Amino acid sequence: MAHFMPFEQAIAAFEPALPLAVGFSGGADSTALLVACAERWPGQVRAFHVHHGLQAAADDFERHCVAVCEQIGVPLQSRRVDATHAPGESPESAARDARYASLLAMARMGTVQPPVQSIAIGHHADDQVETLLLALSRGAGLPGLSAMPAQTLRGGLMLHRPLLAVDAADIRRWLADRALPWIDDPSNTDTRFTRNRIRAVLLPALDQTFDQFRATLARSARHAAQAQALLDEFAALDLAQLGEPPSLVGLQALSKARQANVLRHWLQRAHGVAPSTAQLDQLQSQVAACTTRGHRIALKVAGGFVERRGSHLHWYNSAPSP
Repeated sequence: MAHFMPFEQAIAAFEPALPLAVGFSGGADSTALLVACAERWPGQVRAFHVHHGLQAAADDFERHCVAVCEQIGVPLQSRRVDATHAPGESPESAARDARYASLLAMARMGTVQPPVQSIAIGHHADDQVETLLLALSRGAGLPGLSAMPAQTLRGGLMLHRPLLAVDAADIRRWLADRALPWIDDPSNTDTRFTRNRIRAVLLPALDQTFDQFRATLARSARHAAQAQALLDEFAALDLAQLGEPPSLVGLQALSKARQANVLRHWLQRAHGVAPSTAQLDQLQSQVAACTTRGHRIALKVAGGFVERRGSHLHWYNSAPSP
């Protein structure tokens, strides 16, 4: 049976490059992470707070974070962002992207020396399960089912999530034992957001049905991440044989599954884009049909276009030439 890792054990196992910045919202998870890291590495930890400006309480959140950091003797940097979403864009995605961009921007500001070497975020086991369930609800493939990685490189900095195997209740117990204050974001109970509906409705139902489901689903996410890593390695070997950009003849010699894998890998690695399932299916159909010199390929893929140029495929972020 899968089990959680105690909060203090997770902190003891955490070995980031120092100095370390902790993304600090003032909530329970980031408060516990900040305090525990500051105790473990005195003078080597800073707090980064992102003021989203999406609700009236945002100013109160910032004031709370200032007070906590003064109490524990940790320097705080705060950055205000416009996290409003564009038409058709998920509000949650827009806020998340703005938050990560702000954390990286604060790390690069260089107002405090030595510069930050890594960033830690307080995502825990419940967050991991919610992310996996969201991915399942959207029909995601292995990248989505891998949920959140324990560490990932963003903008040249390592981003760590050391609490992914820690139960949210254990984090709050740790805070309560130390009489440390935190704030609860009222937007977390707004059931207009899918993640909040999962938290309020689905997780309690799963709690009643499956013992240790959080740890078990988190293990499934790790298995998916391992499988995706193998697919990435395999795709890199195929792409080395096909060349960059990939040759049509080489692509046609691959099985359909292997061809899809290398096309996704090429688009993500070389251009940072991910095709939808429908776009990839259409692209593969065109690759299969491309048996004459005059066959033209010009397909919308992600935010740009895949075009045939001679014997190879190319991707452009603008419309193809006529």
